[in-house]
Amino acid sequence: MRFLFVHGTGVRRERHERLFALVHERLTARFPGAAVDSCYWGDRFGATLGAGGRSVPGLKPAAGVPGEPDQADAETAEWALLLADPLCELRVLAEAGWPGGSVGSGAGDAAADDDPFAMPGVRAAGTGVLAALAGLPPAPPHPGDELGALLHGTGLAADFPAALDSAARSAEAARAAERATGDPQARELATALARAVAAGALAAAGAEADCTGAERDRLVELLTTRLGGDARVPGARAAAFLGRLALRVTTQPLLNARRGSLTVGATPALGDILRYQARGHELREFLHARITGSPEPTVLIGHSLGGIALVDLLALAAARGEAVPGTELLVTVGSQAPLLHEFGALTALEPGAKLPYGFPRWLNVYDRHDVLSYLAAPIFPGDPRITDHEIGSRQPFPACHSAYWKQDALYERIEQAVAEAEIG
Repeated sequence: MRFLFVHGTGVRRERHERLFALVHERLTARFPGAAVDSCYWGDRFGATLGAGGRSVPGLKPAAGVPGEPDQADAETAEWALLLADPLCELRVLAEAGWPGGSVGSGAGDAAADDDPFAMPGVRAAGTGVLAALAGLPPAPPHPGDELGALLHGTGLAADFPAALDSAARSAEAARAAERATGDPQARELATALARAVAAGALAAAGAEADCTGAERDRLVELLTTRLGGDARVPGARAAAFLGRLALRVTTQPLLNARRGSLTVGATPALGDILRYQARGHELREFLHARITGSPEPTVLIGHSLGGIALVDLLALAAARGEAVPGTELLVTVGSQAPLLHEFGALTALEPGAKLPYGFPRWLNVYDRHDVLSYLAAPIFPGDPRITDHEIGSRQPFPACHSAYWKQDALYERIEQAVAEAEIG
């Protein structure tokens, strides 16, 4: 048996190597006797700005563009806002502070002045946390350390130093530290700082990050602990303002200012899709050659646009009565193929058409927070070959579009599908 992995839109060589290494490791662990191959197509069939982006008014250097809040899940929406504005919680604490406290006054200051063994002023509670943040290593820790291993394992190591520096040097952090006049406030500040650093690294990495919700939470926990906090979620005082702050990242002026960087940043991802729609036969021929190049029964795994191309290839071949030899099971992950069929834009099928005889079993994996994943079974009602399976990464978009590959649930479901198809 053989697995053939087909990557999705926007992926280029370096990203492919990291992604396939992860897929290869997880599949070989569950299927030790199987061959696990990849079909890299990004350089050969991917899109580029052929004229250097001269069609874009006011082109500016590329910059990270955050995803929009997802209201379906409070936690996911909260992290979507943090990715858009990593300092948003610190900004709230800087402006609003905590109930019953003010800078330079209050019972806490008097108590500290009366205690000869106390720190010199309770305001050191907050400033001490900020000092601890500034004292963290400016470069990612060694992979042998749990924090370092987590940063390297999630693809956040390269962006961690800048995120750390941005939070530590921010005026918001300094002001919030002044307002944290006691231990409870300092612990909340520690969590807010840790979340700001994690969000900054995730926002900078974008779709290049391979980070699950659990790994993100552990990163915050480790950072919070090193700052002297207890990793509890920031209180309602900061959370109450998050909805208002979302408006800051959805205004037309912001979109206008970032039009050039949006276009450049979206070129590999969106451009690959548009190029495939125009010249998809080139990629399909390439995939056909790779699939038929081995006599072993093959399980095809297609991510995003890779799944679209595989659905097209298999449906076109089946419609001609020439089913692709050896193909026993199709697994699409985060796929837009069902939506394209609803649009009438799937190359292989007429609008509303059924899958032809000879199309293999199809396992379609999606995440409801991944806005690039869609359900297949309702689009082909009554087709017993199709199964939809939901996986939740607890990450907002776009991080959830890449988070599938670290989920044990994905490989467990693939293993089940292989057994159901009796592939040997």
